[in-house]
Amino acid sequence: MELHKTRINLPTDSRNRLVGLLNEQLADTFDLYSQTKQAHWNVKGKDFFQLHEMFDELAAELLPHVDTIAERATTLGGTALGTARMASSASRIEEYPPDAVDGTGHLEALADRYGSLADALRQAINEAAGLDDADTADLFTEVSRTVDKALWFIEAHLQA
Repeated sequence: MELHKTRINLPTDSRNRLVGLLNEQLADTFDLYSQTKQAHWNVKGKDFFQLHEMFDELAAELLPHVDTIAERATTLGGTALGTARMASSASRIEEYPPDAVDGTGHLEALADRYGSLADALRQAINEAAGLDDADTADLFTEVSRTVDKALWFIEAHLQA
């Protein structure tokens, strides 16, 4: 995809790779947002209210990051590939199990997916830093902190 002109002084090759990296994270983060909402809508069982509320809060924490990631891609002269269909076709996050119903099933599914995004974010931080873009690395670090904290909340429910 061709980049738009910008006065941001990163080399074109670096900006191309960064936009690609941002779009990967955009797809994954938007997909994880929708999967967290899936858990919110469908959880059942004795911990329904607590988990229903927690899943909604976790989804709400992801949504602003979706916007920030997309805007960074366009800031660098790229195009944000952020429709639901674009995200679903590009996401590296495993599909959510449609048979997850009870709290434990949703918690396990979300723990796996948040862990996957956390790993991808750490790789993206390193790659952005290697391309001399501290701003994008910092953006990914901010998202990583949110995802790690959410993973802690999710995993705490699974620990004895």
